Amino acid sequence: MGSNRFFTVLLLTLAIIATFFAGLFAQDLSREEILKLVYPGTSVKREYVFLTKNQQLQATEQSGVKVPSALIARYLASKNNEIVGTAYIDTHIVRTKKETLLIALNTAGEVLHIEVTAFLEPQEYIAPDAWLRQYEGRVLNSDLAIHRAIRPIAGGTLTTHATNEAVRRVLAIDKVLREN
Repeated sequence: MGSNRFFTVLLLTLAIIATFFAGLFAQDLSREEILKLVYPGTSVKREYVFLTKNQQLQATEQSGVKVPSALIARYLASKNNEIVGTAYIDTHIVRTKKETLLIALNTAGEVLHIEVTAFLEPQEYIAPDAWLRQYEGRVLNSDLAIHRAIRPIAGGTLTTHATNEAVRRVLAIDKVLREN
């Protein structure tokens, strides 16, 4: 009887560990596939941009959120040799672990789509797609804040604030890059 209980506990433990890691690294679509859905019929090119110290300060001032790195990863979507949208990768800490968002914008600097591409916090704290959709069409202004234009998530305060800061940061970076 003792060995059967041991193997049952061992199998349950292995199943729990496998489920944890599957949720940690599972991603239905690649970034490129997501971008093809957001910007249909376009070609998408990845590039890295280095912000000047002045651009970094401008983006920080406009967003009200620190821009921690001058290195920016972005994707340019083009159709007929014309840019139709720009998407940015923003990796940040939620509580103690990282989250990576792909934030897609149109040429007017409005949010088209947000996709969580990595979330290392417990999965129950990940922002649902329906909540992320409230950012669609939003621009950088004082209303782009939790409890203003953006509804909070019960039990997900840190996630909502980290996401809102990432969106504000990306919108400000995009604006600074378009102006310079």
